[in-house]
This record gives sequence, C-alpha cells and structure tokens, in this order.
Amino acid sequence: MIASVAGTVLAVTTDAVVVEVGGVGLALQCAPATIGGVRVGETVRLATSLVVREDSLTLFGFASDDERAVFETLQSVTGVGPRLAQAVLAVHSPDAVRAAVATDDVGALTLVPGVGKKGAQRLVLELKDKLGAGTGASNVLRLPGQPGVGAWREQLRAALIGLGWVGREVDEALAAVGPEAEAAVAVGDTPDVASLLRTSLRLLSRA
Repeated sequence: MIASVAGTVLAVTTDAVVVEVGGVGLALQCAPATIGGVRVGETVRLATSLVVREDSLTLFGFASDDERAVFETLQSVTGVGPRLAQAVLAVHSPDAVRAAVATDDVGALTLVPGVGKKGAQRLVLELKDKLGAGTGASNVLRLPGQPGVGAWREQLRAALIGLGWVGREVDEALAAVGPEAEAAVAVGDTPDVASLLRTSLRLLSRA
C-alpha cells in the first residue's frame, strides 16, 4: 500500500495533482479543496489510498491521514465507490461526516452531489460505529506553503468549479459568503473553507 507521497508539485488540474517523487510524476485524484490548496513548484505531503481495479490503478490524495481513513470507511457502505466517497469529502470535512452520521443528519449528507435521501439514510445506517472518534482539528485545509488567510476565495472557487458549477453561479456564491469569510479575517481567524463550501452549496441549490 502507498500510504503517502511527498515531493514537488509538477501540475494541478481540475481533478488531480501531479507530484514528482524520485523522478517519477504521480497523478493523485484529489477533492477540490485539496487541489485549491496546492501550488505548482511547492513541496507537499499528501496521504494516499490506492484503488485497484481490473483495468486500472488509481491513486487518491488527501490533505490528512484522517481524511484518507474516512474515505476508505465510506467505501464500506453499499453502493459507495471511490468517486462518491471523494464527493462526500469535497463537501464535508471528516468530522462533519462523523457529526452527520452521529446525529442522523440526512439533510447534510444529501448536499453531496449524487447522494439522495435513500443514499443518505444508507450512509447513516451503515456508518454507525465505523468512523471512530474525531480529530477535533479545524476544518481549514493546511498544506505546506499555503498562506491560509486570503486563500479562501481561490480554494472555494476551485471547489465549486470542481463540483460542476459555472462562472456566474460561482461568482454569486463567492459574493454571498464573502462577509462571513471577511468577518473571520477581521478577528484574526482563517476562514473555514469547508463551512463556506457547505453554505455556498445550500445557496446554489436554492437558485
């Protein structure tokens, strides 16, 4: 098993990050928030999970070991493959997934593209007692070289585009959540990109 990779970012696309390790460029499929937090030329470490299929080997990358663990646990649910598990983590942090399952919050889980009410109920039912204790860590993405404050807008834009929203819709969502983000900056905090993403998706779903 490849548990993690560390190296220089060679390229960033809408759904992957290419990291050079020992002279080899490894393509890692990543959630939008992870992609939005890396830059070409930076040195990064990403936790990884290798998904083996009969006709492919796909390496998924994560900002933390906990995120990878939740990704792998999600796939134990009937009908959930790696793409849907990644979509869940594109919308919710690992601790937010735990909270949704613990409180039977089906509504929160249906915010994930591709998850309907029945699918959300299945997630709650089958994940009970499987996700373990939370880390208690902030939902804000932290990667080497990421400045934190001021990066929220670019990260959120990349996340929304990665989830299929287009230019004008993205701009309207950014404008709507801007006051919340700027309020955090004003008191010296780093905007919580995961929370901003959830708010943006709620707003866009009502449009």
